[in-house]
Amino acid sequence: MQIRAAKPGDEQAIFSLIKELALYEKAPEQVSNSVEQLSQDLFKSFICEAIVAEENKEIAGFALFYTAYSTWKGKILYLEDFYVKENHRNKGIGNMLFEKVVEIAKDKKVKRMDWQVLEWNDLAMRFYEKKEAELSSEWVNGRLYFD
Repeated sequence: MQIRAAKPGDEQAIFSLIKELALYEKAPEQVSNSVEQLSQDLFKSFICEAIVAEENKEIAGFALFYTAYSTWKGKILYLEDFYVKENHRNKGIGNMLFEKVVEIAKDKKVKRMDWQVLEWNDLAMRFYEKKEAELSSEWVNGRLYFD
């Protein structure tokens, strides 16, 4: 198993994992991104970054993140999505991906790393609790959509 930075040519596999994640989160109809847009954002505009877990030339998981800003703390890293294919789970891949993102956050000298987890996703919450992460129920998400 190799954890590495995503590179051009990985966008189709990453996008497939994004669609799997959306299905897992019971919202497949909400994916309106495209392989082309993901490629643009990762490798040309540099809006976001991704790492992948690769085993035998198959991408088994990914983490996608970007630098954001907190008025209270300064530069932060936001972990947008993090997913491992079901048939590759329980091999430590999720742990390796997460630890690599933490390492990247520290290398970038960010003040904090943020992410969200669905309240029904007990498996994910237990994973984050093992990392001694703070899971807050104080904040309510706000969101506007633009076509």
